[in-house]
Amino acid sequence: MKTTAAILSATVTALCAGTPEAVVTPAPSQGDWITPLIDIRTRYEFADVDGLDVSHAWTFRERLGLKTTAWNGFSALIEGEFSQAAVDDYNGGAPGADPFDPANSPILDPETNELNQAYLQYEGFDTTARVGRQKIVYDNAAFIGDVGWRQNQQTYDAVSLSNKSINGLTLNYAYLNQVNRIFGSDADAPLSLPTTNVEDIAASVHLFNASYTGIEGLTLGGYAYIMNFEDVGAWDNNTFGLSAKGDLYGVTLYGELAWQDKAGTLGEEEAMYAHVTATKELAAGDAKLGSLTLGVEHLDAGFKTPLATVHAFNGFADVTDAARISGAHNGLTDLYVAHTIPVVLGIKWTNVLHAMGDNELSTGYGWEYDSVLMKKFDDHFTAIAKFAWFNSEGDGYVGAAPLPDATRVSVELNYTF
Repeated sequence: MKTTAAILSATVTALCAGTPEAVVTPAPSQGDWITPLIDIRTRYEFADVDGLDVSHAWTFRERLGLKTTAWNGFSALIEGEFSQAAVDDYNGGAPGADPFDPANSPILDPETNELNQAYLQYEGFDTTARVGRQKIVYDNAAFIGDVGWRQNQQTYDAVSLSNKSINGLTLNYAYLNQVNRIFGSDADAPLSLPTTNVEDIAASVHLFNASYTGIEGLTLGGYAYIMNFEDVGAWDNNTFGLSAKGDLYGVTLYGELAWQDKAGTLGEEEAMYAHVTATKELAAGDAKLGSLTLGVEHLDAGFKTPLATVHAFNGFADVTDAARISGAHNGLTDLYVAHTIPVVLGIKWTNVLHAMGDNELSTGYGWEYDSVLMKKFDDHFTAIAKFAWFNSEGDGYVGAAPLPDATRVSVELNYTF
């Protein structure tokens, strides 16, 4: 692994920088057989979780790789991922990770050097097939994601297929036999998992996902995720869901409903999931006033999403994440309102207010306010600043344990070449 990292680093050091969430590959010109992949981010993050010491992290992450031009439909990609901490007064999330101090508030960006992606791809007959280590994101990442917010990306050792033979219909299938998680190549296990290995999780996971856009103004989706994990049996689940998105009287409506077998930490329950949003673009004359979204997301007690990008849901303070992954919670209903507006100099400002409770909102977990500023300077530079504050109401989220008060602040700069 160190040899691979050294080769990648030496190959692309003379080239320059990367993307905020996913690698962007410039289209090669005629005769260009190798395209560099470069994705660089630096971020300062502050975390203050009730009952733990305050944490400060100033981290740097580089993803460096190479992609070949397709030849008779075949191409290949290899990419290393390298993270460093200039300020390391924080808890990286797992024993063996650097740094790891369980007395500190968690910021899950440990230092690491590892192979992030390496796959062979074939494109032909309206189908894309990949074999090897790869990122996979389906739909809004509520179930299958790459945890793009954290410095170390979640990837999968997998075989994946995507077919578009029927107009408007996209069919996806993936078989995963290993999940490469965010805790870094040196991690052993976080305190919350009954396993000695958290760097990678052996799995036998089948993912079926479909979307259809053949009806004007409407997008339909469906999925079946059959998940079995050798190292963490409590994550096993079978999940089946449907979704629809469309416009009605100038309002964009989205609805999703899923049923899960083997829910709960003992895998002995059944549980439902639902997510509904309504989004309206706002304007006064020629003045754009951004967009307003009203939403509610609901998870029955025990509903688990072990492969999700959980940071994107239930507030950026991340207080609900661990139990949402494992299904250890007493149920979660998140009622939220979000407003995004352009301000000055091309900056977009988003504010979100969450009210969270149990299955019926009869139990109050707490309130959260999130604020995000994003500025895209050009095709290369993007800056993001986030503030999240969660105020606990004190009711039990995992058993009798309430969610903690928490504050997170981060400022990052991304460069894409």
